[in-house]
Formats: sequence, C-alpha cells, structure tokens
Amino acid sequence: MLRVCLNHFSYFSEIEDTFVRRRGKYLMLSPLDWALIESWKERGVPLHVALRGIEHAFDSHDAKKQKRTVKTLLYCQEEVEAQYAEWLESRVGSHDDREAKETEEDQKSPFPRNVVRKYLDESLGEVARLYDQRRSEDDQLTEALARAKTLLAEIKEDYGSATAPSARKLEESLTGIERLLSDALRAIVSATEVEKMRAELDAQLKPYRRQMDKEVYEHTFDNLFLKRLRERFGVPRLSLFHLST
Repeated sequence: MLRVCLNHFSYFSEIEDTFVRRRGKYLMLSPLDWALIESWKERGVPLHVALRGIEHAFDSHDAKKQKRTVKTLLYCQEEVEAQYAEWLESRVGSHDDREAKETEEDQKSPFPRNVVRKYLDESLGEVARLYDQRRSEDDQLTEALARAKTLLAEIKEDYGSATAPSARKLEESLTGIERLLSDALRAIVSATEVEKMRAELDAQLKPYRRQMDKEVYEHTFDNLFLKRLRERFGVPRLSLFHLST
C-alpha cells in the first residue's frame, strides 16, 4: 500500500515539477490541472510518456516568435494525448510481429535495438552509481539523479517490451532527463565557481567570438559550460547520439 501511494505521489509530483520547470516561473496548479493528471494516471498514461508530451509542448511553444505565457497544464493536453496514442500503437502486435519489426528496424536504423537496449542498461547503471555515491548529499542534483534513475528504468522496460519502439521518441525522453539533470547542475554550483568557469570559457572562445552570431555564440558557450559541469560532477550524457562514444 505504501509503495502504491508513493508511486501515485511521484506521478503527480514529476508532472508538476516538469511543467513548472519548463514554464520558468513557479505557478500553482489549478484543481482542473490536478484532475487532468488524475485522468492520465487512471487511464494508464505512462509517466515518461506524459513528461515527453509536456516537454514537446513547451519545445513547440518556445519555437514560436510570438507566444503567450503558459498558465495551465491544459496547454500540454493535446500533445500528451498524441504521445499516448502513439505509445499505444507501438504496443500493438504479437511476439512474431515484434521480431519482424526488430529485424526491419535494425536494417534501416542507425540505432539497432539490441545496441540501444545495452546503452540504456549502461546509462541506467551510471546514473544509479552516481546517485549511490551522492546519497548523503542533500541537494538538487541528488534528487534529480534519483528521479532520473526511476525514469530511465521505466523507459528501458518500455523500450524493451514495445512492438515498434521509436528511436526518435526515445531520444526526446532522454533529452528531457538530460534537461532535468542540467538544471540541477546549474542550481548546485556556487556563484564563485560559476564566475570562474565563465571567465575561462570566455577566454577560450574570445578568438572566435567575432566570427559567430550572438545566438550561436551563446549556444556554444552554454554547451561548453554544461560540459564543464557534467565533467565536474561526473554526470553522463544520455542522448542516443553519444551511444557510440
């Protein structure tokens, strides 16, 4: 009973945190928002699918030139429903169908299914080990690692049991977890260390700055900054594009 209650709470809290984190400003969810989460839970929408829908909805929102502030989780409902429908479709089929689709996928995909399974297993192991090393640290990164471990375990199981898994959707889910860990890294590093790292990166990029557009420079700077933070705390990359590295 306790485990069921904890899982129930985790479902609600993960969705709330992802929505608030992507919105950028804290906003209390309305009773209607909570009812929406309850409906997803009761219908069996997997947590990682709901989170992927929310992330995708905000990615689309952020790409718009003129955008209104997102004030309710209802903004993400259509995308979550679409992700869930595609997830259900990916589960349809027999064992023979799964083997046939797996063979077809391996022939045309840069990410063969057995390789992805191994990668997910290794990624989960790395995150779990890092979490175990930091369990005594009561900070945002430790909390994020615990959540990442749970989500990766669910994603790994889901990918392995799907008749027709999508590497694209898997990548979107992994990107969401990377964003969670990156935000946690930014939150725990001291202001002094941030200033030092930024000064070093600014000096490193100075010879190239005039050749870059402002947006490109800022994007490059942020990527290098996050790379330093990941190296500093030993946080692994999860994207499939790091599969062969």
